[in-house]
Amino acid sequence: MKFSKLSQLFLVSSLGLLVATLLTACQIVTIDYVFVASSAGSGSGSAGQIETFAVDSASGAIRSVAAPVPTGTTGPLAMTTSSDFNHLYVANKGNNSVIHFTVDSNGALTKADSVTLAATPVALAVNSANTFLYVLSGTKTATLTEYALASGVIGSVATQQTLTIPGYSGDTLVPTGLFALASGGAVVATAYDQSAYNPGGVTTSSANPGWLFSFGVGSSGALTTALGSPYAAGVKPSAVAADPTSRFVYVTDFASSQLIGYAISSGTNLSFLLNGPFKTGNEPSALAIDPRGKFIYVSNELDNSVSAFSIDLATGTPVAAVNPTGSATNTTDTEPVAIGVDSAVGRFVFTANYLGNSVSGFTLDPTAGTLSPTQATPYPVGSNPTALVIVPHGNHSLQTVTP
Repeated sequence: MKFSKLSQLFLVSSLGLLVATLLTACQIVTIDYVFVASSAGSGSGSAGQIETFAVDSASGAIRSVAAPVPTGTTGPLAMTTSSDFNHLYVANKGNNSVIHFTVDSNGALTKADSVTLAATPVALAVNSANTFLYVLSGTKTATLTEYALASGVIGSVATQQTLTIPGYSGDTLVPTGLFALASGGAVVATAYDQSAYNPGGVTTSSANPGWLFSFGVGSSGALTTALGSPYAAGVKPSAVAADPTSRFVYVTDFASSQLIGYAISSGTNLSFLLNGPFKTGNEPSALAIDPRGKFIYVSNELDNSVSAFSIDLATGTPVAAVNPTGSATNTTDTEPVAIGVDSAVGRFVFTANYLGNSVSGFTLDPTAGTLSPTQATPYPVGSNPTALVIVPHGNHSLQTVTP
């Protein structure tokens, strides 16, 4: 069969376009998976779900790569992963459960097992050795429960601590945040005293409202209260994180719009950074520290923004990172409630936006710590996302810092 010159030209052009398309597609390299927990629908009784997105190495844009996985009930509130990223845990309000999923190399989630608590789980953490899962639970009392882990499977309760304020044991304590230090020797938790801080309601206590609790962790899992714990932590602490070298702890204060820093001594004991606290945007809800331990990123609910800080590695002092526009914050979609930094190369930052039903993405400047929007951000997700975690894909090496 013979082709006319026009047909030949069309064929060559089509083949060229196909080859170009394939070459372009080959340039998409996934460096992380972003898992986002949200409600599957718009109603208050809608079941929860986890959506899986792949992060493009070049642009930082995310794309959906799997069908949503149900969490099994309503109201997913928090997520965490094991340090090897092979296991993911989600806390659900609907039936006070914590669900364990295994994470495949292609990002696929498979439900493995679960536990049910007496009260709502609000925050989760796993120690660096992946031998213990910590669950902070309660709405009027705060309880820290430690579960044994074996190959990611949630086992029996190893120990349990009721968080109380010295001299005010009868106050209503609302738990908010939890973090296991990379050293493996301590776990920290935040809570606020609703009896002392209750906007629009009645207060019945003269106690300091915000608190940070620190516990040493023994080899068998035994928890020991740190010297001086609990420590004052502003008015309404909302989240807590420690740097990768376990030398500093940082807490966001939702009510005072500030970041509070602490130095760690003897592995568990905390003391205020003398030049703090540090101003954030309005109503900071969450924070994340990049895997090199150089930068802190804070999501601000009321401002729809992210505050960026560089960390002085000698003193732990956060210094506001100035963006090219002259602003220390970066715009997100509506009401960012969770934030994370990509674990593979530490180049991208993502927020889950509760009222925006979206995820916002930013590219991280590895020298200055400043942020710029990723391609096509924000990205639509399910209704009212509440949590996100980021898992490196393949053999991408994790970033570390040596002080």
